[in-house]
Amino acid sequence: MAKTIMISNEVYGELKHSKKDRSFSETIKDLMDKSKPKTGAALMECVGLLPKEDKEYEKIMKELKPLYKKWTQRYA
Repeated sequence: MAKTIMISNEVYGELKHSKKDRSFSETIKDLMDKSKPKTGAALMECVGLLPKEDKEYEKIMKELKPLYKKWTQRYA
């Protein structure tokens, strides 16, 4: 049985971008899968990848690196 949920337009846009050719249900289920490893690569797959040529890429990666380490230690 299908259910209706409310999400912001921003979240909808990100979810639509990350789902590619899968259904929304498959995408959400995949994002919620607890058996997948908790890595920075998995996180970036969820939110999308910035091209390495992007000027903000280096800045963002510098900010995220300590958070990835903390996240991996805490949840791995």
